[in-house]
Amino acid sequence: MKAFVFPGQGAQFVGMGKDLYDNSPLAKELFEKANDILSYRITDIMFNGTDEDLRQTKVTQPAVFLHSVISALCMGNEFKPEMTAGHSLGEFSALVAAGALTFEDGLKLVYARAMAMQKACEAHPSTMAAIIALPDEKVEEICAQVQAEGEVCVAANFNCPGQIVISGSIEGINKACELMKAAGAKRALPLKVGGAFHSPLMEPARAELAAAIEATEIHTPNCPVYQNVDALPHTDPAEIKKNLVAQLTASVRWTQTIKNMIADGATDFTECGPGAVLQGLIKKIDKEAIAHGIA
Repeated sequence: MKAFVFPGQGAQFVGMGKDLYDNSPLAKELFEKANDILSYRITDIMFNGTDEDLRQTKVTQPAVFLHSVISALCMGNEFKPEMTAGHSLGEFSALVAAGALTFEDGLKLVYARAMAMQKACEAHPSTMAAIIALPDEKVEEICAQVQAEGEVCVAANFNCPGQIVISGSIEGINKACELMKAAGAKRALPLKVGGAFHSPLMEPARAELAAAIEATEIHTPNCPVYQNVDALPHTDPAEIKKNLVAQLTASVRWTQTIKNMIADGATDFTECGPGAVLQGLIKKIDKEAIAHGIA
């Protein structure tokens, strides 16, 4: 079975999508439609901006979404997903790819999510860090220890065995990184992100995002969409909506998602979007898995 997967924030790079815009009339039409919807030329930032411009949450999220979705749609007849999944922000791309959201509604939701998250980040300075080569249980144990001391610190992304991203207050993450290294982590690397995504510190953004999702029509998808919060396939629009809201403050269960997709028959994973991060993670989750970008 063919599975299509979509990356999240962090995969962006200056110049992303320019080749699509220049060489595909469909891509150009969709990018220009996006410029109109957003009321600013996001293509100028994607194609010719600075890394700093592109790293703003309110720009990054719609930019990665656009590159991912337009890449998929420009595949033509080769784009026939039998299941989809997206990492964090990528879940919205996966829903468009599966026909649960229109391109326009997907972009509007992603922008609403990005703006709400940007406000939450500005209200509470916070951060994330990647923990390498420490068992999941140990990472969660240390996070709980730091939380017990009054700081916010949670396991945010279960990316693959031996790679977890933690999220929380700056003091909490700094403290946790020291404890992770002392416990034997190969690396505890602070990330250049705008805030503590997938943590309780995103709670202020929840009401705003929930209102936007509730006001958006989500259709029954053409194929199952595996969602981050429970790593399970979903086709019921009401469940999809509920999980999209919960995703904001919940962990991304990517390792379990890929394992479940393989158990359910996925034999070929295509990553649509900038970079090749998900391909690498998939091969670490299952070394026999076939994972590649768009040919």
